[in-house]
Amino acid sequence: MNQMNFFITYLWKDPMFFLAAIIIVVFSVCAHEFMHAWIALLQGDGTAAERGHLTMSPLKQMGPWSLFMLAFIGIAWGQVPVDPSRMRHRYSHALVAFAGPATNLLLGAAFSLLCFLAFRNEVGTEFTWDMLYFGATINMVLFLLNLLPVPGFDGWAILVTFFPKIMRIDSEIVKGSFFVIIILVFMGIGKLFEFGRISTAAMLWFFQTVAQWIAGA
Repeated sequence: MNQMNFFITYLWKDPMFFLAAIIIVVFSVCAHEFMHAWIALLQGDGTAAERGHLTMSPLKQMGPWSLFMLAFIGIAWGQVPVDPSRMRHRYSHALVAFAGPATNLLLGAAFSLLCFLAFRNEVGTEFTWDMLYFGATINMVLFLLNLLPVPGFDGWAILVTFFPKIMRIDSEIVKGSFFVIIILVFMGIGKLFEFGRISTAAMLWFFQTVAQWIAGA
């Protein structure tokens, strides 16, 4: 999926891919946000639960604007409200923040395993295998992207938890520096997808190696 083109053009170029990709991305983002809400509740903060975020509903977890942007240009986001002051200990916020990317990492592994098993056993079609591969790749991209130490991303919440003095730096300097980082990230979005593809290929190789080891044992 080329992020530099309008994603909606796939609606008439390849409608099956368009629909499948939308479903996979929406599911992945909603799972990411659900885990934020659930782990926050376990850590004593019921803010997200009280506002109805213990759900897989894309209208709640992403909202109409995010869904529109996903369909139009292929970019989506979600946001779960949390209140660190209600959490059990000082590292709870970092745990809640990491829960989202960790979910994408697990989904990446799950999609890779399903892709391997489907291909190995000739279950489904080439389109099925391609979309499972896509699911693994996009989740690995979401895993890395959300761990970036930039305000608005989960990586920033984790960074601030362990290095709170960062918040004492002049706010304009912080905003300016991270604005530059965000621009560089989106200029290099292709590199993130390359990371996703390499990670998926590595997991497929791992499953293949394990399967061969089991067969030869």
